[in-house]
Amino acid sequence: MKKNLTRIVVTGMGVLSPLGEDVKTYWSSLLEGKSGIAPMKLADSTEYPCKISGEVSDFDPKNYMDLKEARRMARFSQLAVASAGLAIKDAKLNISKMDPGSIGVLLGNGNGGFPTTEENARILFSRGGMKVSPFFIPMVLPNMAAANVSRIYSIKGYTSTVITACAAGTQAIGEAAEVIRRGTADVIITGGCEAGISQLGLGGFNVIKALTRNNENPEKASRPFDANRDGFAPAEGSATLILESLEHANKRGANIVAEIIGYGVSSDAYHLVQPDEEASGPARAMQWALDNASISSNQVDYINAHGTSTPKNDLVETKAIKKVFEKNAYNIPISSTKSMIGHALGGAGALEAVACIKTILSKTIHPTINYETPDPECDLDYVPNKSRISNVDIAMSNSFGFGGQNACVIFSRYNE
Repeated sequence: MKKNLTRIVVTGMGVLSPLGEDVKTYWSSLLEGKSGIAPMKLADSTEYPCKISGEVSDFDPKNYMDLKEARRMARFSQLAVASAGLAIKDAKLNISKMDPGSIGVLLGNGNGGFPTTEENARILFSRGGMKVSPFFIPMVLPNMAAANVSRIYSIKGYTSTVITACAAGTQAIGEAAEVIRRGTADVIITGGCEAGISQLGLGGFNVIKALTRNNENPEKASRPFDANRDGFAPAEGSATLILESLEHANKRGANIVAEIIGYGVSSDAYHLVQPDEEASGPARAMQWALDNASISSNQVDYINAHGTSTPKNDLVETKAIKKVFEKNAYNIPISSTKSMIGHALGGAGALEAVACIKTILSKTIHPTINYETPDPECDLDYVPNKSRISNVDIAMSNSFGFGGQNACVIFSRYNE
């Protein structure tokens, strides 16, 4: 992959997470090593082995949009519209004074409206198909998060959706940068969202034993790279970035918080849900992102790991990092945001992108909490339990999804 000379910068961010509904609260909580995992409230978990989750517990859509509009959206769309609004405000983007065709939307999510699908399925079987909501279809389609952001904020340019499971948020950000580079848009509102906590989702993930069963200690349940990890904690959330060409950002006097310098995507072509134990797919995505950025592996100062807290995934990611960074793998600080917020699936990569950018800006790396018992096969520097002061100029973010979908994006400190 060759690097395109068009520079892509980040000028705004918005977050709704289990650790807060703004970037400041989210980031300070991550630095404190605070967990957002708690007993599940969004779904009845009585019959399931996993009874905990990371939820945006205080989210009220009417704080972000007209209540009538909110009632016509599934929760994942509501979260996307809300975080997009926060990012637009943060970027001081005056859309009404811009060519609406020069602005686009490109979001990632994994499954769309699981809870709404479940709700309407219950209506189907109890009352009949003609009683389902007239908004059922436009609520659950995965593209509706991007469509609703476009509609609510009057954005008429390039609009699309990436649906690559847990890699979706990261891949959407990388693809958004490519859309701007090829001249299709000046500005892209991008990121990821997910709100799938439901009995339907719980059933699916529990039967394949992907979820933690450490219900007695919710805050300790997500423990990436620890020898006693037993699965991920399901979560929800949304994060949005405003991407612009450097030229456009400078013309409008935008505050630039970071630059996207590299992006890579690969496929394991191996298994429906299990990662390739040789770690060749994730390693390719990481190496291609480095190649795209025209940097060497020893220039990376920090890696935000996919770090799900599942036995195989954490091991494979560790192997992939060693493949790409070789001996230097032991010198690079790595941390998992999911140790504190759980796994927000298609929204995870976007939430982690915000963490990468804040790492660069604050010169501080958030920890991987709950790292108590080292795993001999996961033997890298995972920044255990406490934040670390570190001058990070280049940060890599990894996301790997079911189906062997791998995405990697690289952020750098902005220098004129």
